[in-house]
Amino acid sequence: METESEPYVRLSTLRQLHQVVADLNTARSLADTLQTVADGVVAGLNYQLACVNLVRPDGDLVVAAFAGDPAAEALITGRVGSRDAWERRLTMALHWGDLRFIPHTEGWVLMDDDVPQWHTDGPAPRFEDEWHPHDRLYAPMYASGTGRELLGVISVDRPRNGRHPGPWGQEALQMYASQSAIAISNARLRSNMQRALIRLEREQQALRASEESFRQAFEYAPSGMAIAELGGDQHGRLLRTNDALCRLLGRPASVMRRYSFADLVHPEDIGTLLRTSAEGGRAELRLGRRDGTYVWVSLRNSVVADTADGPRFLLTHVEDIEERKRHELQLAHRASHDALTGLPNSAELRSRLSARLCERPAHTGAYQGPGPDAGFAYDPDPLPAAHDGGYEYGHEHEHGFGFEPAGGGAYDHHVHTVAPTGGDTDDGTKGLAVLFCDLDGFKSINDRFGHHTGDAVLIEVARRLTTGVRDGDTVARLGGDEFVVLADGLGAADAADLAVRLRNAIIPPIRVDGRAVRVGASFGIGWAECGMTVEEVLNSADQRMYVEKRSRAKVQRRAG
Repeated sequence: METESEPYVRLSTLRQLHQVVADLNTARSLADTLQTVADGVVAGLNYQLACVNLVRPDGDLVVAAFAGDPAAEALITGRVGSRDAWERRLTMALHWGDLRFIPHTEGWVLMDDDVPQWHTDGPAPRFEDEWHPHDRLYAPMYASGTGRELLGVISVDRPRNGRHPGPWGQEALQMYASQSAIAISNARLRSNMQRALIRLEREQQALRASEESFRQAFEYAPSGMAIAELGGDQHGRLLRTNDALCRLLGRPASVMRRYSFADLVHPEDIGTLLRTSAEGGRAELRLGRRDGTYVWVSLRNSVVADTADGPRFLLTHVEDIEERKRHELQLAHRASHDALTGLPNSAELRSRLSARLCERPAHTGAYQGPGPDAGFAYDPDPLPAAHDGGYEYGHEHEHGFGFEPAGGGAYDHHVHTVAPTGGDTDDGTKGLAVLFCDLDGFKSINDRFGHHTGDAVLIEVARRLTTGVRDGDTVARLGGDEFVVLADGLGAADAADLAVRLRNAIIPPIRVDGRAVRVGASFGIGWAECGMTVEEVLNSADQRMYVEKRSRAKVQRRAG
C-alpha cells in the first residue's frame, strides 16, 4: 500500500522532470542540446554520472556529451565505440521496458570491447537491489516513427540513493530518453532549417538552390511545419503546410489554407496563442482535428525575413506532444490520488480545501478558532429514506468541486466560505460541510482475515461513499481507515442527513472471497470557514467524530 510520503516524492520528481524536459527546448544548437540532455539526467533524475553517445553517419557511436565528473569527461569525450559492440551490449542486456541493464555479474565479458567507459570503485552490494560500480544502465534514444531508428544511447551511473531504479525511476528515465530523442531530432532539424534560411538571402543562383533545400526540409520534416502571413489584414493565415501537419490534423493542405492557427486552437488555449510572440515564441496548446477531437502540440515560431522588405512570413514548427501530455496527466493523477481506492489522497484533499479558504474571516470581528458550534455530530438513529431536504444524491462522481480557484489579488473574486452558527439547529446558512469518517471494527477484520480482505473492504467503502454523494462533492481517503467528504452548499440539517445516509450505506455486509464482513462508521461534521486553516477545519471534524464515537459507545454500554 502506498505510504503517505510517496505522493510528495513523486510530485517533486515530476516537477524536476518537467523542468529538465523544458530545458531541452531552450538549447540553441545540437551541441547545446546534447550537453543539456546529459546535464538533465544529473540534475533531474538523481544520477551522479551521465553520458550521451550519439550515432554518427557511419553508424558508430561517439561520446558527444558528459556530465557529473570532469575527470571522466576529459577521459572519454570524443571517443568512438563501434556499432557492433554497442549492438552486442544492447542485445545481451536485461530489458526494462525500453531500458537496457547489464548487472556486474555479467558485464565482465565486455571489459575488452571498444565502447568508451569509465570505472568507479566501491564495495560489493550488501543487498539485492544495491548498485554495483560495474552495473551498466542504458536508455536508447529512437527517432519518432515506425522505423525506430537509433539516434544514440544515454548511459547512467551511480544513482544517488545507491539502488537500482524502481518502476517509477525506470519510467522517468525512459520518458526522458524519449523526449531527448525528440529534442535531438528537432535540433538537427532547426540546424538544417537555419542553414536553408541563410542561403535564401544570397544571390539568385544560390537562392534557387536554397529554396529547393528549404522545400525538401519543410515537406519531409518528421514533425509539422507551417508558413503563415505576418502582419496585414491576413495576419496568421496559413499559406503552406507540410504533409506531417496535414496528417496530424486530418485535413488536406488545400483546406488548411482556409484557416489560421487561431481558427484551429482550442477555445481555452486562445489566450496562450495570442500571448506567443512571433520571434522565438513557444507555446503548448491544443489544435482541432477534422474529426472534432483535439491534439496537444508544441508550437515554436521563427520570423523569416526578406532583406528588402523586412519580416515577410512566419515559420512555425508544430510538434505532437500528445503522448507526453498523457504521461504527465497519468503521473499527476498518481501523485494526487490514493493507489488503492483511486480517491483523492491527503495532499489533494488539503489542496482542494485550501482553495476555498482565505486568511480573512468571512464574518465581522476576529476569528476565535473552532468552538463548540464549529462542528456537528449527527444523531446516530437512522433517518427515513425519503425526505424533503435540499440535498440531492447521484450515482456518478468526479471527485472535484464545481468552482474555479480564486485568482488575481488576495481577495479578488473570492467568495468567502461561511459556516452555520446555530449549532444543532439549522439557521438556514449554507456552507462547506466537512464530514470526517472513521471505520468501526476495521482493525479486527485486518487482524482476523488479513490485509487482502482489509483492502477489499476499503475499496468497497470508497465506492459506497462515492455513490452516496453528489457530482462535484469530494470523497478523499485521508489514510488508514479514515475518509473525508467535502460537500458544499449544505445546511446543518442537510449535513446531518448526509452523514446518516453515508453511515447506513457502509453498514450492510461486504462480501470478500465468499465471506461476509461488516464495518461500522463514525462521522464528525465540521464546517470550513474563511479565517480557519486547513488543519483547523480537519481537526474540528476529527474531534466531533471522536465525540460521536464515544457517545455511541456509552449508549451501547448502558444498553448492555
